[in-house]
Amino acid sequence: MITRTILVATHNQGKVTEYAEMMSGLNMNWMSLDDIGLIQEVEETGATFLANAQLKASEYAKMSGLLTLADDSGLVVDALEGAPGVKTARYGGAGLSSKERYEYLLAQLAGVAPQDRGARFVCVIAVAGADGRVLTTAEGRVEGFIALQAAGEGGFGYDPVFYLPDQDRTMAQLPPGVKHTLSHRGKALKAVEPRLKEILNPH
Repeated sequence: MITRTILVATHNQGKVTEYAEMMSGLNMNWMSLDDIGLIQEVEETGATFLANAQLKASEYAKMSGLLTLADDSGLVVDALEGAPGVKTARYGGAGLSSKERYEYLLAQLAGVAPQDRGARFVCVIAVAGADGRVLTTAEGRVEGFIALQAAGEGGFGYDPVFYLPDQDRTMAQLPPGVKHTLSHRGKALKAVEPRLKEILNPH
């Protein structure tokens, strides 16, 4: 069976590893932008997660000539009127570490009662062919709350402050297998998987 290469439009090796683990049933060679030496940046100018995911998938597919999967995901916090939203990765300013970003978020929510800290992680995935045409999109979301303080060593990004009431733990405290089934990225990927199989095996 031929192993197909799919480019994941990210420099985040943690994300590529997560995708490869979650989609281990597909005979795919998962590559990051760094793996293929692609350093051009696609500006995320979209106002929505969907627009940004489609933009990144299409542009990176055209640059690389590879089947490309891009996601745009972020944290939507009710008490902050939907912020950080599409600016999740840049929240608090340029050059901050993940820890500094979630600490900035906690500072923004200082004094907000636990029950008013409702939030969700949203992930939209887009897959584009080598010609840049978007072939499919899917969305996943997970509901929770922003914890009063960080907990857990797993995951990345805002996982240590994203509390899941039904698990009584933060996303960063979940074993990887549990996180993959519950996460917004896991849900979006599950939704896109059947279509990805069709794209890879059209007959």
